[in-house]
Amino acid sequence: MVLTVAILLALVLPWPWNAIVIALGVVGEVGEIVWGRRLARRWRARTGPEAMIGARAEVVAACLPDGSVRVHGELWEAHCEEGADVGESVRIEKLDGLTLVVAPMKTRTDGYKRGG
Repeated sequence: MVLTVAILLALVLPWPWNAIVIALGVVGEVGEIVWGRRLARRWRARTGPEAMIGARAEVVAACLPDGSVRVHGELWEAHCEEGADVGESVRIEKLDGLTLVVAPMKTRTDGYKRGG
């Protein structure tokens, strides 16, 4: 993108300046590519089952032990050994075929109360 802008600017500038603008555009483009590659290495895409493990889901059909949950706006079949009622939050433990194995979210039991 930087090089494209430099080339367009070089078309309207006189001789010594258009060469300088092109050279700066090339340097800027190389810097942009290096920066983009560093960002791409830092942010690995998480897809597939490993992206769902540990995610929170909401029960939409009671899991006693089988039911349905909503994860990221999608409905999934779920299996919960402990059981979970409609509206409860559960954590995705693993994926068994196309069925999510879930467990109820742990609630705080240390006596801490928020707000006062």
